[in-house]
Amino acid sequence: MKSKLVRRVSWPVLSLLALWCGFQAIGVPYGDMAGTPSVSAQSRRQPPTSPQKRNPRPADGEQKGTDPKEAPPPADIVKEEADAVRVTTALVNVETVVYHKKSGQIATGLKKENFAVFEDGVQQEITNFSTPDAPITVTMILEYSRLSSLLGSANGFEPGRYEVLRPMAAYLQQFIKPPDDFVSVVAYDMRPTPLTDFTNDPARINQVINLLFRNRPASSEANLFDALKLVLVGGKADSVVLEDNEQRSSEYAGMASLQGRRKAVFLISSGIDTFSKINYDQARKIAQNAGVPIYIVGTGELFMKRYGDQLPATDGLLGATQPGRMTLLQAKNTLGTFAKETGGRYFPVTFEGEIPSVLQSINALMRNQYSIGYRPVERRDGKQHKILVRVDVNGDGQYDDKEFIVQNRQFYNAPKG
Repeated sequence: MKSKLVRRVSWPVLSLLALWCGFQAIGVPYGDMAGTPSVSAQSRRQPPTSPQKRNPRPADGEQKGTDPKEAPPPADIVKEEADAVRVTTALVNVETVVYHKKSGQIATGLKKENFAVFEDGVQQEITNFSTPDAPITVTMILEYSRLSSLLGSANGFEPGRYEVLRPMAAYLQQFIKPPDDFVSVVAYDMRPTPLTDFTNDPARINQVINLLFRNRPASSEANLFDALKLVLVGGKADSVVLEDNEQRSSEYAGMASLQGRRKAVFLISSGIDTFSKINYDQARKIAQNAGVPIYIVGTGELFMKRYGDQLPATDGLLGATQPGRMTLLQAKNTLGTFAKETGGRYFPVTFEGEIPSVLQSINALMRNQYSIGYRPVERRDGKQHKILVRVDVNGDGQYDDKEFIVQNRQFYNAPKG
């Protein structure tokens, strides 16, 4: 088993250690780590009704509330190259959540007539609309590096990587509901590594959890932007770890390739990027155009609160792997920006006791997304255009901006040329 993991995982060395006491302390089951028969991860068909360990990616399907005579055209397809981000758009899809400003209660039962979409201040016709009745398809991204272990060590009572692994395990076990929900897990350090492509099988989910708990991060790099690019738009990556694939690398299809399903990204990260091939602006534009909300649990908060006044203003000789105050503050700002501009939500977590309520909030927001689509004016200016969604909850003809918050993606970048 060890040789198989070393060959497939992107981390240089993975020491297999049985952390049985750790599993007992956090309630993680010790599942079967055996392999499973090979199935192509890129084929397309309807999701099976029974749980599957290794599924083809969830196929296109109509969401409830969508007119079957008007099948949704392809959503934003983003192709990012080394020096530019090109976008081809047939429909701008806007995942939207509405909740009360004071109580935080999510508004349910809304219809197409309750919403209005504006692009650069001009109201657009809503051509596609679906209610939050469909299952969710989630890609979980987690920072699995020595950097995350260093920041998590501020607790002092357990391995630092538990700060990342605890919310991951709790969410996968408690909030993914097979056979309808699908989840994919990607861990990153020096480069992103898919651990499992989309699956709705509890045994496969437990395999992922056990794999991460029984190993230790080996690299100090944390290339967040590269991981976001792979998950959102796809690309060439290490072959999926828990699949019987003899090739070292393979093409990984991103979230943008999934049509007709309610989808979201769940990121657990410190927000620090050490050495990605793309920069912050490129990653930000990719996130803006993907049309996929990003929900984030920010780690490193306890480290910052305990040691922030002792840290230098800037990084040490080892760069971001020896972070200063400015790097940690910039990381928080980065995570907040990704969440806000994609229509997701950012939760900086300091203590373990906050995790259950944070995960419940993320789950509720994901499952109450209204999918709104409109066709933009045909233009090739390559410019950024601001999206605003307003809601009339009680249908009296007046927008309820003062009482309700509408959470949605904020920008659409038109193609150029």
